Amino acid sequence: MLEFDFPWLLALLPLPLLLRWLLPIKEQQDAALKVPFYQDLASTSTNATSSLRSSKLSIALLSLVWLAALVASAAPKWIGEPISLPSSGRDLLIAVDISGSMDTEDMVLNNTQVNRLSVVKQVVGDFVIRRESDRLGLVLFGSQAYLQAPLTFDRNTVNTLLQEAQLGFAGEKTAIGDAIGLAVKRLRLRPESSRVLILLTDGANTSGEVSPLKAAELAKQEHIKIYTVGVGASEMTVPGLFGSNFGARRINPSVDLDEDTLKTIAESTGGRYFRARNPEELNNIYTILDTLEPVEQNDEVFRPVRSLFYWPLALAFVGSLLLACLHLSRAGRR
Repeated sequence: MLEFDFPWLLALLPLPLLLRWLLPIKEQQDAALKVPFYQDLASTSTNATSSLRSSKLSIALLSLVWLAALVASAAPKWIGEPISLPSSGRDLLIAVDISGSMDTEDMVLNNTQVNRLSVVKQVVGDFVIRRESDRLGLVLFGSQAYLQAPLTFDRNTVNTLLQEAQLGFAGEKTAIGDAIGLAVKRLRLRPESSRVLILLTDGANTSGEVSPLKAAELAKQEHIKIYTVGVGASEMTVPGLFGSNFGARRINPSVDLDEDTLKTIAESTGGRYFRARNPEELNNIYTILDTLEPVEQNDEVFRPVRSLFYWPLALAFVGSLLLACLHLSRAGRR
């Protein structure tokens, strides 16, 4: 939709005509022209016609310049369609374990045996896309913790960075305390009521400078709520000799998962601990998280505004150049 900041300036459009009507026209007294030969008379008539045409063109150009200058001064702008803005969503960081143990293939996805990280990417990726009103960020951790994506409304970018995460990029060990500490650093300056961390791991803290419980204490002081998720099947079959069923045995692939620490972290910060033994349980967990931390409704909108004054201003400039060229051409003929 086209609008003007100063539409009243357009009322000045008839000003030149008003001045011409109010102010007297100066009469020009030219010396008498003596034409000794008839061919000169014909030439004079042609010049008079050319002058008349030039005068009409000058008036047209002057009118164009005046109109364009007025429109530019009125500050035209194009106002786009309304766009919804998140109003008071949460600041939600997702910390994902990419240590070597996440390569354990103890889950089935689409009838295919896959590793834990593949399931996490699919389920958490869907969760990220659903959080329309939240600022989302991504922390990846192994032996060290890294902020892969700062808090942003750009959910697609956060999801892309999650899908591009590779096992072992942050080291083979697990620094749960450092991941929480990094999240605290990023969330503590955000509004107090919206600070949430979802931490997903399949092991125990085996690396880092900060212990998980100390990091949880810092998070509690900063009013950061932490939800912890323990990933990994509780039972899987290991094939026997040369991949056959002979000698196959059942083991617990999640024997290293420190559930007690994860529960303490969650409970001390006002969150909850969840256990995900398969893709279905993990998906249910994130459905519950949607309920525990509901998405805020979009109640603010804005309409993008694009200024257009430079188009009529450019037209006025071009018209002025043409008018100057016309006057120079007329002076040259004289």
